[in-house]
Amino acid sequence: MTKLRLAIIGAGPAGIYAADILLKSERNFDVSIDLFDHLPAPYGLVRYGVAPDHPRIKGIITALREVLDRGDIRLFGNVRFGTDITLDDLKKHYNAVIFATGAVQDADLRIPGIELDGSYGAAEFVSWFDGHPDFPRSWPLDAREVAVIGNGNVALDVSRILAKHADDLLSTEIPDNVYQGLAESPITDVHVFGRRGPTSVKFTPLELRELGQLRDVDMIVYDEDFDYDDAARAAVASNKQVFVIDKVLNQWRQREVGQASRRLHLHFFAKPLEVLDDGTGRVGGFRWERTAPDGEGGVVGTGEIRELPIQAIYRAVGYFGSPLPGVPFDKKRGVIPNREGQVLRKADPSSGTPTWTEQMYGVYATGWIKRGPVGLIGHTKSDAMETVRHLINDLGNWWRPESPTEASVLELLDSRGIKYTDLSGWHNLDQHELALGESSGRTRIKVVPREDMVEISRDES
Repeated sequence: MTKLRLAIIGAGPAGIYAADILLKSERNFDVSIDLFDHLPAPYGLVRYGVAPDHPRIKGIITALREVLDRGDIRLFGNVRFGTDITLDDLKKHYNAVIFATGAVQDADLRIPGIELDGSYGAAEFVSWFDGHPDFPRSWPLDAREVAVIGNGNVALDVSRILAKHADDLLSTEIPDNVYQGLAESPITDVHVFGRRGPTSVKFTPLELRELGQLRDVDMIVYDEDFDYDDAARAAVASNKQVFVIDKVLNQWRQREVGQASRRLHLHFFAKPLEVLDDGTGRVGGFRWERTAPDGEGGVVGTGEIRELPIQAIYRAVGYFGSPLPGVPFDKKRGVIPNREGQVLRKADPSSGTPTWTEQMYGVYATGWIKRGPVGLIGHTKSDAMETVRHLINDLGNWWRPESPTEASVLELLDSRGIKYTDLSGWHNLDQHELALGESSGRTRIKVVPREDMVEISRDES
């Protein structure tokens, strides 16, 4: 019987779901799957891209853990694709590869002054407060007044963590260095800006409600933003999610404010224009144009320019994928070019136009690196199903590896001195973090340094 040796690059939800769906699919061949990740621990953005005070979303890890713990998928952590293992290596040991590397870079916000000291990408901040091992242990939290640009869930995560008192995060798995940094923050005001109105936001009602539950933080909304046009009123009447968001925001309009030590402001109809220099090369203010409804669900500029003094700004305007060595990449969209998960390359490499039309057999993509950074877990599952279906149907075009044995991959990594971690190693690290938390009366305390994660995983202490 034919056997599929499959490599999956990325051990987050997209990669794990793809493996699980393939193993459960109807097929006439055996399957052996190796899951690789550049981090020593699995779960990707669920571990390193979700705010620590989101236990319900973190519950996704339970489902992912069940898949890995079945024992029919091998995990190789702390292995960097392109450095520790290459596309040519994969062709020697596997029949195909699925890239599930996600999108972890910040999308650009092209306005003057965005490069000033004190201007940050939201993705970098999230990686810091989630204890990502490849980011600095400290973060410059010296601003009293901060702007956050964006109206999606990441913008709300960033705003909530900035405004929340550090002691209220001790019940989470927040790393100690992050707690210490947030505890020393002098912040008093967080201003969130979106260019459209309250009925056009991209965040979910759950995220919004959580903002209103922050201790000793006033929620500030502005009456001028709630003069709805017919299109906005129709959105409230026809869309349940918009209805709930509108209801929450209007409830906040009725709240008494002025007693809390911190404030979280929501500004709508605000088009970013410029980050202002304080005269020393640092962020000193934010300038925006007031917009207005255009009658069709969009906005137009009014010509009214406003400014606000701030000392830091975070752009939360989306994520962007990163190129992988030897793999085609669409620089404009930040994705691997593909047709329903089948990776495409240029038929004419010398062409200056991105006309990806030729299938790159044996190479597939799923998750955000396939479709861009949109959609939730449900989209990730359907994404993986589509990719796996094509993988199965492409059996006649799989690679024919010269050394497809499972042992040969171990020999390759060992010969290169790669200190990879495996599933039992993740269990070691998981138990260690839980024990750290228990000794401090907390659920978990993350180990942050990569070398410590690897040492604990490999039981080398």
